[in-house]
Amino acid sequence: GIMKIEHVALYVKDLEGARNFFEKYFGAKSGALYHNRTSGFKSYFLTFDGGARLEIMTRPEIQDVEKNPLSAGYTHVAFSVGSKASVDALTEKLKADGYKVSSGPRTTGDGYYESCIVGIEGNMIEITE
Repeated sequence: GIMKIEHVALYVKDLEGARNFFEKYFGAKSGALYHNRTSGFKSYFLTFDGGARLEIMTRPEIQDVEKNPLSAGYTHVAFSVGSKASVDALTEKLKADGYKVSSGPRTTGDGYYESCIVGIEGNMIEITE
């Protein structure tokens, strides 16, 4: 069969805030809330145009540590928005709403037109054409 990444998961402190963020800015469609009452674990599966899925999850004991962009591990999730104008527009919207733009919009050395923003709870998000 075909091999593909089925989904990526992100732990957050504010589950509803994260869901609202991805719905508002990235057109996510949320599935139903899953809640394990024993552990307190809660999650939503978010689906994006094109079929990519992101699981956002929380539980009571989650620690929100400061994110270092140079730490080993997953560093960002990238969203393709279709055009340079769309990269610019979404970057400006996020900036106007108080999110920090850490780079761009710019054309990178390898030819991508992109910006990086510090999204919910310090998680890096790349916006590319």
